Amino acid sequence: MKVHIATDRAEMGRWAAQHAADVLRAGIAAHGSTRLVACTGSSQFEVLESFTSSNLAWEKIEMFHLDEYAGLPESHPASFRKFLRERLVEKTGITRYHFLNGEVDPESECRRVGQLLAAAPVDLAFVGIGENGHLAFNDPPADFNTDEPYIVVELDDACRRQQVGEGWFATVDDVPRRALSMSVRQILKASEIICSCPDARKAAAVKACLEGPVTNLAPASILRTHPNVTMYLDRESAALLSAGSR
Repeated sequence: MKVHIATDRAEMGRWAAQHAADVLRAGIAAHGSTRLVACTGSSQFEVLESFTSSNLAWEKIEMFHLDEYAGLPESHPASFRKFLRERLVEKTGITRYHFLNGEVDPESECRRVGQLLAAAPVDLAFVGIGENGHLAFNDPPADFNTDEPYIVVELDDACRRQQVGEGWFATVDDVPRRALSMSVRQILKASEIICSCPDARKAAAVKACLEGPVTNLAPASILRTHPNVTMYLDRESAALLSAGSR
């Protein structure tokens, strides 16, 4: 794993976006098209702002996304479909994208999008790390064994509190208890992974995932087993790391 520590969130976003654009250009040059997994949340604001300004052949990019709340309409401010439509699709003109619909039967939707995702390799996955160390919505103790591309998960209290803290919901009771999430093993199938994780509130999770044991109690620690992961942090999220991890 390569770790880069930016001065601030804006620099972190520029670095991650430039890296992603280079990966996708290489995929298009080699194969004529490329496949991307996009993620959401406040950690991706600056990344997507820079990424959508990239000079890319967007019509040659096929996009999937990591997760979505079960039962949440796209009109809700916290909807990840809404997030990606407004912050990525509409800004770039991507025409090939596959959203997880949280308003239909979640198990059936996981199978539907999972079949599409499994049809060909993924060149690049954007991910982040939750305050509880989650990867996508795989909260601890995460399932490290399932081969299903997407699974239905129960959100733990720490995850739900994070969503309130970030301003997506007014109270914890408003946060759905279930979600559709790309599985851990499916994320690891991406040829390359870019993980962006800013802010002091993520510092403890970053330290646990980078310096603690690889365990499903710190789900993002599994990224250390992948051969091609780059971690982009800012000074605040990297504050607890030892010198050897920097």
